[in-house]
Amino acid sequence: MLTKQQLRLFMIIDDSLKKDGVCPSFEEMKNIIGLKSKSGIHRLIKSLEERGFIKQIPNKARALEILKYPENFATNQPVNDNIKMTTIPLYGKIAAGTPITAIADTTETMDIPSDMLGIGKFYALKVEGDSMIEAGIHSGDRVIIQETPNAENGTIVVALIDNEEVTLKYIYKKDGSIALKPANPNYQTRIFSPDRVKIQGKLAMLIRHY
Repeated sequence: MLTKQQLRLFMIIDDSLKKDGVCPSFEEMKNIIGLKSKSGIHRLIKSLEERGFIKQIPNKARALEILKYPENFATNQPVNDNIKMTTIPLYGKIAAGTPITAIADTTETMDIPSDMLGIGKFYALKVEGDSMIEAGIHSGDRVIIQETPNAENGTIVVALIDNEEVTLKYIYKKDGSIALKPANPNYQTRIFSPDRVKIQGKLAMLIRHY
């Protein structure tokens, strides 16, 4: 199992590769984790390489490749007994395709390392469908959502439509309307008046089982 810092750096690298296709710089990683020097990042990356989780691509700056995912990354179990965990509700399936009726069954929960969540309230949803696949969100993934009624343009949000349908999409507000845009050319962007859409939260993290 990975240490707390190893797991945190692994998730930072994985998230950046999925969003931007490149890794953060060592300086950026140092600042995110809160280390005093970049030598600490070098040691963490070397340890992840030696254990076969990542590899550096020769002759390319900021180029790392994920080789495998740690067991605790997929199962959400604590990396060690010193990590503080936060229990959040795991709701039913959310469509990443055609919107479906919201499911609010709170009988299931998930444990997430507290320092990965930050400030605020969070909940998890199971993803069904492929309309957000180009954003790296696949059917079967679980998304961690930060509760908020507001989001900036281009944010991936959970949107409640007409108080009965819920979907996971990019949101864009312009000229008195709200566009919910998929990340798959096989699906169309849907346009609504503001009174028909309520933001239920924004994407904070994605968890995938292998």
